[in-house]
Amino acid sequence: MTHLSRRPLHDGWTVRATAGPVPDVVGGLTVPATVPGSIHVDLLAEGLIPDPFHGDNESLLAWIGLVDWTYRTTFAWTPDGSERHDLVFDGLDTVAAIRLNGTVIGEVANQHRSYRYDVAALLRDGDNDLEVAFRAPVPYANQASIELGARPRPYPLPYEAIRKSACSFGWDWGIATYTSGIWKPARLESWSTARLAETRVVAMPDGDGGRVSVDVRIDRTDAADTPLELRAVVRGPGLDGDATVVATAVGENGHVEVDLPVAHRWWPVGHGGQPLYTVEVSLHAEGGTVDATTRRVGFRTVHWNTEPDAAGTPYTLVINDRPIFVKGVNWIPDDALPVRVDRDRYERRFRQAIDANVNLIRVWGGGLYESDDFYDLADELGLLVWQDFLFACAAYPEEEPLRSEIEAEARENIVRLASHASLAQLVGNNENLWGFEDWGWKLSLDGKSWGATYYYELFPALIAELAPHVPYAPGSPFSPETGWDAASGRQTGPHPNDEQHGSMHLWEQWNRRDWTTYRDHTPRFVAEFGWQAPPAWTTLVESVDDAPLTPESPGMIVHQKAIDGNVKLTNGLLPHFRVPADMETWHWAMQLNQALAVGAALDHFRSWAPHTMGAVVWQLNDCWPVTSWAAIDGAERVKPLFHALKNAFAPRVATVQPRDGRLVAVLGNDTDEAWSVPVRTRRVSFGGEVLADTAVDVTVEARGTLVVSIDAELATAADAASEALVVDADGARGVWYFAEPRDSTLGDPGLTVSTRAVEGGTEVSITAARFVREVSLLADKVHASAQPADGLLTLLPGETGRIVVRHDAGVALDADALADPRVLRSANQLVTG
Repeated sequence: MTHLSRRPLHDGWTVRATAGPVPDVVGGLTVPATVPGSIHVDLLAEGLIPDPFHGDNESLLAWIGLVDWTYRTTFAWTPDGSERHDLVFDGLDTVAAIRLNGTVIGEVANQHRSYRYDVAALLRDGDNDLEVAFRAPVPYANQASIELGARPRPYPLPYEAIRKSACSFGWDWGIATYTSGIWKPARLESWSTARLAETRVVAMPDGDGGRVSVDVRIDRTDAADTPLELRAVVRGPGLDGDATVVATAVGENGHVEVDLPVAHRWWPVGHGGQPLYTVEVSLHAEGGTVDATTRRVGFRTVHWNTEPDAAGTPYTLVINDRPIFVKGVNWIPDDALPVRVDRDRYERRFRQAIDANVNLIRVWGGGLYESDDFYDLADELGLLVWQDFLFACAAYPEEEPLRSEIEAEARENIVRLASHASLAQLVGNNENLWGFEDWGWKLSLDGKSWGATYYYELFPALIAELAPHVPYAPGSPFSPETGWDAASGRQTGPHPNDEQHGSMHLWEQWNRRDWTTYRDHTPRFVAEFGWQAPPAWTTLVESVDDAPLTPESPGMIVHQKAIDGNVKLTNGLLPHFRVPADMETWHWAMQLNQALAVGAALDHFRSWAPHTMGAVVWQLNDCWPVTSWAAIDGAERVKPLFHALKNAFAPRVATVQPRDGRLVAVLGNDTDEAWSVPVRTRRVSFGGEVLADTAVDVTVEARGTLVVSIDAELATAADAASEALVVDADGARGVWYFAEPRDSTLGDPGLTVSTRAVEGGTEVSITAARFVREVSLLADKVHASAQPADGLLTLLPGETGRIVVRHDAGVALDADALADPRVLRSANQLVTG
């Protein structure tokens, strides 16, 4: 019996423009094409377009989205005796006609799913011509919007009318690229008798052991007469050899279960290990293997506790019966040309996230279902994944042809993702339930569909059918008691963004209010909030050529996509610091204010655990060089916000918080061991005098939070402009200031710097003669590869802080260069300058 064979079709491709406003430099050319790839990557490789991320090249290259592009290749084929030959495309971006030897075999219009065609009747012995002709996405989306009816959205182009990554049309942090191309692998599959059309694997713990359940859907070349055997083999930690079970597959379906006497539990990072088990699933006929596939699984239970309590409705992630405080970040595509993101790049980003003490990544609904590498790495590294279905900030039509496409993509991706141990939940959309209530949609929709049946009916039904073990929520934000009454066309129950019920998004602070007002909210779970800042200095000056470079210079404005973004940056800074006059200090001030805003919010939310059981910061990463909410910029450099995340998400923290008109110290212990620690609280002057001092021994239970009272003598300043309250607990430090920096007497801290080489970089020791706030190294100014592992240090007079700077091998960082006030930054500089 012949095993299914897979032949990649990645060689010999070319691409040419076939219609649209093609510039002379490209018109008439046939250029080599990369598959998997995209048109931008191909044109860049040939030097036909400039870097779309540089300067104002975005507008210069907007024509690409108005052009039809045709990809062609020729492949040799000889009959091999197989009964079926399928042409398979794992992903096409986005609207295309596929021709084999001159015959149209398919017309597609969905980036988020795969396609398969039986081409046995069209293949010919010898050379075969394959063509994928893409239609321009911008005019297609515009026409589809006319046919389906215009619907509300925040941006001009109707991304809701086409099944394409929404942010490829631009976002308030993203460049508009309007990509086209064969963006995932293509291949010819040849097989006989039967193949595994769909494989669903579920691993569930059971006492000290576990059970692996395998369900398959089978494609056949016969009328289901050939006897088939389904086999599952499990191997992994603790097992004495392979565990194998064989069952008979009847018709188009098969099921097999493997019981394991031992199955080690999988845990998210910070809670335990990530043991993974390999499940080999194979299909056999007449003694031979006809098809096989492999999954890796982890044994854990997962659910979200939404049982109402006295305060409302919690939204608590529970893994293996343990409540998990979610330390999360939102994820966007890591490159505006996503085909350039490979496994190594995912791993770099994930390891950065883990270094920042993150334990969950939310894949936002305006981006992509990421590649298998993304979810495989999350399993391996212990990063939980919250995956949105791909709907964001818009009303989506429920009519054909979109409805069938959406069902097909949802079905495929539920099956693809559901076996991953890292998958914490699937969520119906980003902000659409909220938008329907508060953004004027009801009037503008005037009775048209907006996506409700997807979120409240279709997706939960598909999950119940295909992956009932995976938690689901209709949206983010979402109140668990919110529902949909189709008869009346309204949502029922609490508001979707009610802070006492379920998950919440907090955007009023960035848009209209000072960041200190995060403390006005005690949500059960925060799924989005954030603050903007420019990218690292080197990233900025490598992508913008303005001379002079100013916050409002033309290139800076191109690389600031938020509506009134610079106005909001200024308004958000002024309560805390004056706006600096020079560009480099402006850059530092905005980066610092971003870190302070998000850090303060995280400290506040965590201090309310277990009432609040998670915060997911907007956002971890960027897709190009831009002023945005990201902690890691588009050139993979960390911003000070990264260090704010690392500090606030540390396993053990101490902060000072206002409570009912007084100040308290709050200790958070996100470890498995009780934390017995002396807590020292001092009120100090900026000159170094200890004005009041006390110590108390406390114990914070494992995974617990403890509030420690602070006496009025400590919590009341004699001179608000010149004092701070400092709480220290075994290396964890919380600081409260009685006045904003701009109203304080912070002065020159008298910093001195020394360095020593360490493995992978340079350790920088920084000693303060006087009180200093938020000491940080903008080390990329010294060498482009230099990345500080820590930052935002607050030092009392005489204290020394240490920051390890990672950089390329062979680079030597000079202490004098690091001590340059353009590099060695602090909040004090924004007051004394």
